[in-house]
This record gives sequence, structure tokens and C-alpha cells, in this order.
Amino acid sequence: MSNLKNRVALVTGATSGIGLAIADRLARDGAHVVLNGIVDDAEGQAIANDIAAQHGVQARYARADLRQPEQIEQMIRAVEADHGAIGILVNNAGMQHVSPIEDFPVSVWNDMLAVNLSASFHTIRLALPAMRKNGWGRIINMASISGLRGRAGKVAYNATKHGLIGLTKSVALETATTDITCNAICPGWALTALVQKQVDALAARESLDNDAATRQLLGLRQPSGRFVKIEQLAAMAAFLCSDDAQEVRGAAWTMDGATTAA
Repeated sequence: MSNLKNRVALVTGATSGIGLAIADRLARDGAHVVLNGIVDDAEGQAIANDIAAQHGVQARYARADLRQPEQIEQMIRAVEADHGAIGILVNNAGMQHVSPIEDFPVSVWNDMLAVNLSASFHTIRLALPAMRKNGWGRIINMASISGLRGRAGKVAYNATKHGLIGLTKSVALETATTDITCNAICPGWALTALVQKQVDALAARESLDNDAATRQLLGLRQPSGRFVKIEQLAAMAAFLCSDDAQEVRGAAWTMDGATTAA
């Protein structure tokens, strides 16, 4: 689908789960990838080395605390100095906390605003000038169905993901006459390693097989009765980077097993 040979891709929150799957898929399609995260340098570079060995591309790890704008800028400048202009930016990093608003820790609210929303503002504003100079770019913001609907106990997550979709639409309009696109992907409940642990625990607790535990855990939350696979999200990201998606702009594309169709 995508020929991304020699494109440089930066994926935030890329040492596990959805971010790692996206980085791996972009590398498979030929992109040189930079994986951002907060694990130590040795662990992060080992993950990058594995991607490089599998796909024959350059891959490196860039540790940065996305709550700190100065660290974001240092990361972007280092990537540009080492690999050239960033052509693909995937803002995937995020954090979650569930609590009623009156009990919601202010420090966690501030951290979630910084990581889930402000970090994307900073990466886009810093990477976009080089994209404009080169006449090509793809920006993908990993939002959520929580950016399209509300849920009790998720005030910060809902607020930041709604904001991320708004940011996506504005950037899409600002780049509409160029070959730079900006879109958001809005997953439902995705099957990550952490979620699989919940399935396994339920299966063990109630003597269920994996399929039965999955159906029970999903319940009415995902009408398809199936989790979104991280590989499916990675394929969607690859499509949005392709020439076929040139006129997909400002979209908040759901992949949620019909959750938001109700």
C-alpha cells in the first residue's frame, strides 16, 4: 500500500503497544523510524535495533519527557540533525487516569494535558516548517473514541482527546493547499498486552476460555464483540501516509467495532 522508502518517521510513545506496532509497520514500508519513549536508553535502543534488523532501515530511540517542551524541541532538533527532516509524525503517546472530577488530582490533570494534547502541539509546530520546505508530510494524531463522546470519570482523557481532534482539524485546514496532511485515528478498545492481561485474569477467575472472557469483558462496550488489533491501527496509519490518502484531511477516523455507530 505505502512506499515510504527513505521517509523519516517519528512516533511518540513507541516502545510498546500501538506506537510500537505503527513504528514497525512504517519501517516495513521503508521508512527510517525514530521511536520516542521514557524507558532507559539501552532498552529503547534494543527495541529500535530489532526493527532495524527486521526491515533493513535505520531506527533509533529518542528518550524525551513529553511533559517538558524543551525536551520535545531537543528531540526534534536531534532527529533533524541526525536523519534529516521529519516527513511522518505520529503523535501516539498518551496517559490515562479515571476518577470523578471532584477527586481528580490536579497534578495528573496537568500531566495529561501536557502529554495527551500539548505535546502534539509542540511536535507539530516544530516539525511542520521542514515539511513545508520539502513539500510533503504526514501528521497522524492518535486520538480515541473518547474524543468523540464522553464517559464519566474520564474528564481529562475526554477533554484532551476532544482537543486533539480540534487540533487535527485546524492543522488540516492550515495545510490544505499543500501535500501535507493531518488526520486523527480514533480507536475503540484495542488489544494491547495490558488489555490481554485483563482478559487472562478474567478467564482464570471465572474458568473461561479466551474467547468467552473477551466477549464478557467487551460486553456492550464494543458491539462487534472483538477488540481492535494494534496491527489494524498500524495499517490505518500506513494508509494515511500513502498517496492514496492525499485528500484525507482533518478526519477523525474511527476503528471501534461500531461503538460510535450507536
